[in-house]
Amino acid sequence: MNRDREPARPGHVPGTRPTAPPSEQPTRPLQRRQAPGPHGPGHSAPTQQVPAPQRPAPQGATAQRPPQRGWHAAPTEPIPTVVPEPGMDQAAEQALEQTQVIRPVAPGKPSLLRASGSMAIATLISRITGFLWKVMLAWMVGTGVVNDSFTVANNLPNSVFEFLIGGILTSVIVPVLVRAAKTDDDGGEAYVQRLLSLSVVVLGVGTVLSVVGASWLVWAYASGEDKGNPELATAFAYFLLPQIFFYGVSALVSAILQSKEIFSPPAWAPVVNNLVVIATIGVYAMLPGEIVIDPVRMTDAHLMTLGIGVTLGVVAQALIQLPALRHTGIRFRWRWGWDSRLSEFGGLALWMIAYVGISQLGLMAMSRAGTSAGAWAMYNIVWMLLQLPYGVIGFSVMTAILPRMSGAAADGDHKRVIDDLSLGNRLSAVTLLPISAVMTALGTPITLALLGFGESATDVGKIGIALTLSAFGVLPYAVTMMQMRVFYAMKDARTPTLIMVLMTVFKVPLSLLAANLETPLQVLCALSVINSVSFVLGWLVGEIWLRSRLGPLRSRRFMVTLGKTLLASAGGGLLAWLVALGVDAVMPGAAGPGTGWMQAVAGSAIGLVAIFGLMSLLRVSELQPAIGRLTGLLRRR
Repeated sequence: MNRDREPARPGHVPGTRPTAPPSEQPTRPLQRRQAPGPHGPGHSAPTQQVPAPQRPAPQGATAQRPPQRGWHAAPTEPIPTVVPEPGMDQAAEQALEQTQVIRPVAPGKPSLLRASGSMAIATLISRITGFLWKVMLAWMVGTGVVNDSFTVANNLPNSVFEFLIGGILTSVIVPVLVRAAKTDDDGGEAYVQRLLSLSVVVLGVGTVLSVVGASWLVWAYASGEDKGNPELATAFAYFLLPQIFFYGVSALVSAILQSKEIFSPPAWAPVVNNLVVIATIGVYAMLPGEIVIDPVRMTDAHLMTLGIGVTLGVVAQALIQLPALRHTGIRFRWRWGWDSRLSEFGGLALWMIAYVGISQLGLMAMSRAGTSAGAWAMYNIVWMLLQLPYGVIGFSVMTAILPRMSGAAADGDHKRVIDDLSLGNRLSAVTLLPISAVMTALGTPITLALLGFGESATDVGKIGIALTLSAFGVLPYAVTMMQMRVFYAMKDARTPTLIMVLMTVFKVPLSLLAANLETPLQVLCALSVINSVSFVLGWLVGEIWLRSRLGPLRSRRFMVTLGKTLLASAGGGLLAWLVALGVDAVMPGAAGPGTGWMQAVAGSAIGLVAIFGLMSLLRVSELQPAIGRLTGLLRRR
């Protein structure tokens, strides 16, 4: 990966740290400098007055502070490098050492744009392949009882994993590891090994208990009324619940790599998982006959193929990241004993467990409502479509920005935390709102293009309507997740838990009411809208809490960007809808996947071009870095 560097300066030998010539030696007191953290040079501890030695430094050009990574380049200023002079006593030499960087200067790290861009490519492929295998499954078995039962069972490993340590690994562990790497002499390796040892034991015990209690877990998430089939879901669960352990291993390794700002292996690992599952569904399609649900048999070839194949995908996702972990120099070894910081981590973990447990109450209520109406598989397809733009763009930005934000929080630099939060929210707005507008305008054509085949074709209209009604929740979801990461970076897991309490209190009673609606379409649309509105609520509450903690959040700049983007997105979304109507007028009565593809592709292309064109006319400044980088790539070609 190429990195942007400053041009060579006269008298500067590449690979060395230049020093100031005698004429430029400072007369002011020297500042104590620390090794650059995740934000690069420029974020140091308060100054410390020490006597500057009088020995002139070797000839060379003035050292310049390199610009900060990302899009916040700061002006440069001379930074002298001093050396002890012969005969200096020990006390003076120790005082001098305190003014210099003791640890080696970290190499340049990729900018936020470059890091999030490379992850976005991997995540895009991951989301596409993940959606593809779910669509393939819908083609094979439809969106009825078999798919509902598989979906319930396949969600169980994620739910149990999140409750055990998943929420901790994906939220609070990266800031903790960043702090350990900055403060420990071994770069945090011993701390990582203790976490790994403890986590492996917790995962192993949790996996065994979950398999033993599979039927109780299914009862909690699935309704046996009307369209539900708990027996089939339980049979799937026995094959799928071992995923818990491998999800944990994958998340542990991913968190360690991300704390060291290594993003590619964790981003590409889910692609391997999805490819294994796609191959599994291919094998399933070649099996003669259909899955037998009355009575349910554990030896059914279709049941075993889906259960074992999908679990092998998670195994591959975990194993594919291990070579990258070894490349960091960290080796797994059992390390017991208690580190005092594990107590602090344990406090965060307890709040995180509470967070996951509360969120699971909301998921249980929605799952039981969906399965009772035969709409749970359809709801999951809608939710997966809504997560697709966030997973490709919002999550990539958040993952790249989290180590920087954690480093700033560790230094007590709240201004930098606010800057990173504002940047992440603005980038999410200018990239996710246009996609949300297109989804609102083209909900039915999109689902017709993707699901208008095989057994799933009958439910296309229902899914399309639900997607149109709930697409507004894409940006609130991304902003809420970003706000949660700010609290975790500040070692606060309590506030996100309280926010989740409010969101769940909103979700549960409304989901239970939705279960009493008359048709699957009504239940599906109600659940989709309830979920999206809950993230709007989370966004507003999180904003209030962050303001009370950090002060002004540069909200004015964000609201200006949001307003301009919303105006452009509304215009482009309307144009996309008109294009879809035009295609339908040209091809009357030709409803089918082909028509859906033409409407989706033409409407999306014209609508997005119009949106970004209007945003450019409205001078949305956040577009400029992306446009400049794209222009540079085209010029090099």
